[in-house]
Amino acid sequence: MNRNELARIARAMVAKDKGILAADESTSTIKKRFDSIKLESTEEHRRTYREMLFTAPSAKDSVSGVILFDETIRQKTKDGTPFPDYLAKNGMVPGIKVDMGAKPLAGFPGETITEGLDGLRERLVEYHKLGARFAKWRAVIDIADAIPTSFAIKANAHALARYAALCQEQDIVPIVEPEVLMDGAHSIERCEEVTSAVLQETFDQLFAHRIYLEGIVLKPNMVISGKKASNRASPEAVAEATIRTLKRHVPPAVPGIAFLSGGQSPAEATLHLSLINQAGSLPWNVTFSYGRALQDTALKAWGGSASNFAAGQKEFSKRAKLNGLATTGRYTAALESQAA
Repeated sequence: MNRNELARIARAMVAKDKGILAADESTSTIKKRFDSIKLESTEEHRRTYREMLFTAPSAKDSVSGVILFDETIRQKTKDGTPFPDYLAKNGMVPGIKVDMGAKPLAGFPGETITEGLDGLRERLVEYHKLGARFAKWRAVIDIADAIPTSFAIKANAHALARYAALCQEQDIVPIVEPEVLMDGAHSIERCEEVTSAVLQETFDQLFAHRIYLEGIVLKPNMVISGKKASNRASPEAVAEATIRTLKRHVPPAVPGIAFLSGGQSPAEATLHLSLINQAGSLPWNVTFSYGRALQDTALKAWGGSASNFAAGQKEFSKRAKLNGLATTGRYTAALESQAA
């Protein structure tokens, strides 16, 4: 393990004014996105869409790294440059999703465990050769009656730590992503309670597995009301609860926190990030690792049409730039109506 290299990459991933593009949608997930614009999900359409995002003229100014899917890390730009090489040459760290998805946790109805540890060491060796310098593994914790159980939290935290250890062994920075879902009707207080338990167990497991904390990036949920909650908390309350929870459970040795958007609207995710960064001095760089919240408007503007390629790039650049501003608290909702 090269600790200096891990720390260098991790710091680059959470640089101020920039964030991480999550473009690691599985084949089934991107099919759903393409269905929304009535586009067939072929390999070439998927390649073209990713190239549109990666080569947007000002993307490199606001994007520090890109999480790729197994298919995407093997694809090339239309002029024949492998995507990881293109990204690296333009100052964007190439990364790779390595988990195999959340599957039902046997014996625990309604709860999941993320699979993918089998053969991971060998896959990481290959991904490093292909150009990946960081990886991502997502654990999923749902909130409902009687869940999450402490066992499900512990099982997922243990898997996250095992994955992180294997990554660091190969000089790959692990993004540690314990996501508490916002799908239910729970209050922000319930989200804070569960998120606290999840982060505490995650760092207990990372410590037990001898993870080099300066060489990881944490990708947590924000502390937020469930989507179906009748009385959702204000953006200011979200920022306050999120900061309080992180300060209690995330060691200052961690170089950065890159939030997931987790079903928030693009503008909502950007506003919350900006408010968190307006709160003053934090022990970590706080940025974003967004998928839909960066891509939705670009996908709609493109619509699968070659003639709209530049329009899709313009929308993506605008969204990335607004989130870049949010990493230093300079975003305001008024900026939404201004052109990129």
